[in-house]
Amino acid sequence: MNDFWLWFTTGFRHIIDWNGYDHICYIVCLAVLFPLQQWRQLLVLITAFTIGHSLTLALSTLHIISPPQKMVECLIPITILSTAAYNIYSRNKKVKSLTFNYAMALIFGFIHGMGFSYLLKSLLGKEGNIIGPLFSFNIGLEVGQMLIVLGALFISVVFESFLKVAKKDYVFFVSSTVFGIALLLLIQQISLISYE
Repeated sequence: MNDFWLWFTTGFRHIIDWNGYDHICYIVCLAVLFPLQQWRQLLVLITAFTIGHSLTLALSTLHIISPPQKMVECLIPITILSTAAYNIYSRNKKVKSLTFNYAMALIFGFIHGMGFSYLLKSLLGKEGNIIGPLFSFNIGLEVGQMLIVLGALFISVVFESFLKVAKKDYVFFVSSTVFGIALLLLIQQISLISYE
């Protein structure tokens, strides 16, 4: 049980750590289009992201796939930029069909899972049995992720219901802010590669 709790808290802290703000930005971008009444559709979308990153987290940690870290570190901000741009484009429309959103979250989840795996692999070292830590770490990630989603929904309710900000304006503001952060992150990653 102690091992479970250790790896659970490691995953939980990783997803809510402000140093890993890229993942927080992505989850907020997934959640911002949805009003509280559409929480079921949002849950489906978050599940797609979870399936994607759980799969590649496992495959990468088990050394079945091994993508270059620098490439993944550049792809992560691209996933955020794409999602933010999609939100800005879709801000005037009610979310009806989730097919495109679901596919996008699943594919982008693959990329984020590879990002999570670098931390987990570095912490595991030469540990023999990695299934338990992998499972516990992933559960910790999911709990942290759901807290971010709940926080995003709560803030959305405050802005829309109490401050009377129009949904499309709120989506535009949040998505534009996240877009700017992701663009800076991408430029930073590209410049790091250029200087090597």
